[in-house]
Parts: sequence; structure tokens; C-alpha cells
Amino acid sequence: MPYKEREIEKKYFSIGEVATMFKVAPSLIRYWEGEFDIINPKKDKKGNRRFTKEDIEKIRYIYQLVKVKGFTLQGAQEVIKKEQNHVFDKVATINKLHQIKKFLAEIRENIHVKSE
Repeated sequence: MPYKEREIEKKYFSIGEVATMFKVAPSLIRYWEGEFDIINPKKDKKGNRRFTKEDIEKIRYIYQLVKVKGFTLQGAQEVIKKEQNHVFDKVATINKLHQIKKFLAEIRENIHVKSE
């Protein structure tokens, strides 16, 4: 059976990487962190922020509300407060389903390779 290298999935992203994803300055991400309670990145020993995919999805939601839909920060905070549990439960569920799909695809690939 041929060796198949597994794809390494990145778990943590720096504030610079996150800012680049949204084409904004890192200072805006730091500012939103202070304004929105839902953004809570982990910090390493040096104090550098480490964002998970879940953190990035929350930032994406804030970005959509503020930059795309034109909400004020206060308006976005109110929307988030009303929908917080519902929206982020959905995001977590979708992320989990993507992980399961990827896992099942790997199993299918391994079964296919073994049967050859």
C-alpha cells in the first residue's frame, strides 16, 4: 500500500493572518476584540493572540454585520446578543460536519487504496 501524506491542518492563526483574511488592519481586529465579547483568542506566553477557526467565524460574522451590511458597532452588538446562541451553535455544528466529512473522505480513500 503506498504511503499517503496527511494534510496538516492549521489550528491557530496570528492576528496578522486573520487581518489579511479580511483585508483589514490588525488594529481593527484588536479593536473588535475589545468591543465584542464573543471574540476571545487564546494568548501565548508572549501575549500574542492565537485565533482558532471558530474565532475567525465569529470575526467573519461581525465583519458581515459591520462592513457588508452597514451596522453600527452598537447595532451589531445588539444583533449578536439576540442571535448569539443560535448563530454560533450553527457555526460549531457546520464546522463539526466539515470535520466528519473530511474524516469519511479519508476512510473512503484508504478503503479504495487497499482494495486495489
